[in-house]
Amino acid sequence: METRQKEKTPLLEVRDLSVSFRMYDGSLEQRRLEVISSLSMTVYPGEILAIAGSSGSGKSLLASAILGILPANASTGGEMYFDGQPLTAERQRKLRGGDIALVPQSVAYLDPLMRVGPQADGHRKPRPTERRRGLFRRLGLPEEAERLYPFQLSGGMARRVLVSTALITDARLVIADEPTPGMSLDQALEALTMFREMADQGRGVVLITHDIDLAVAFADRVAVFYAGTTVETLPASDFQTGPQALRHPYTKALWRALPQNGFTPIPGFQPYAGSLPPGCLFAPRCPHRTPECEMAPPPTRELRGGEVRCIHAT
Repeated sequence: METRQKEKTPLLEVRDLSVSFRMYDGSLEQRRLEVISSLSMTVYPGEILAIAGSSGSGKSLLASAILGILPANASTGGEMYFDGQPLTAERQRKLRGGDIALVPQSVAYLDPLMRVGPQADGHRKPRPTERRRGLFRRLGLPEEAERLYPFQLSGGMARRVLVSTALITDARLVIADEPTPGMSLDQALEALTMFREMADQGRGVVLITHDIDLAVAFADRVAVFYAGTTVETLPASDFQTGPQALRHPYTKALWRALPQNGFTPIPGFQPYAGSLPPGCLFAPRCPHRTPECEMAPPPTRELRGGEVRCIHAT
C-alpha cells in the first residue's frame, strides 16, 4: 500500500504544525503557551488514517487547526495542504462543511433548540430525508429519533446522530474525533464500517481515537502522537502484529498498555505544554535513552515501511 500511496497526490498534508495560545499568567503578563510543537501527517484518497495517543497529545487540536476553528487567542505555524493546494484561512472557510466534514467529539455541537432529523440533513435542498433515515437505521437509531431534540437522546444516540451528519455529506475528507464512545460494540463496528465504505469510494478519513484495537481493524495507517509531536506513522497491520513490528518506544508502550497485552504501565507522565524537555520529548520515560536523546529533538526518518522520530529505532 505504501508504494501506491506515493503515486497519489495526498488529500491532506500537514507539515510541522505548531499551535500556541496567547495567555496571561498570575501577574497578568502575556505569554505564549505552545501546545503542539511538531505534528506531521498525510492522508491519501481511499484510506483511513487513525490517530492514537494519550489525552493532551494534540489530537483534537489538530482537527480544529485543519478546519480553522481554533479560538481567537490561538496561532499556528507550519504548513497544511488540501488536494495539493495550501490550506489557507479562506480555503478552510470554503471547504468546511463541504469537502471537509467533522464528527466533533462533544455532543454539545448539536443545537439544543432543533430536532435532530433536520440537523442531520443540514442545509441541503432538497432534504436528503430517505438517505438520512437509511443512515439512522444502520446506526441503530429508532425511527422516532428524527423528531427528538438533543436533550431527549442518550449519549450514545447523540453520538450516532453526530456521525450521521458527516456520513450524509459528499465530503472528500471526514475528520472523526472520538466518534464511538457511548456506542455498543455492534453500533461502533457499524459506524466504522461506514467510514471504511467511504474510504473505499476514494475519500479520506482521519479517525481520532483512544480505542486502538477498534481503529486498527479498519484503518490503513496509524499516526502516533506524543506531547504535541508525531513520533511514529506505521501501517495498521504492524500494530496488530505486535511490538516486534513497531518502531518507537512509546508506540510499543501503547501496545503493552492494552488490556489483552498485559495492561502494563510505564513510569512517568506525558510532559505538560510549557515545560517540555529539550531533546526527545519521550526521553524522560524511555528505557533506551542516552545522552544524545536529551540534546536535540530527533528528526523523522523512514524505517521499515513507516516513519519514526527516534535515533535508536531499528
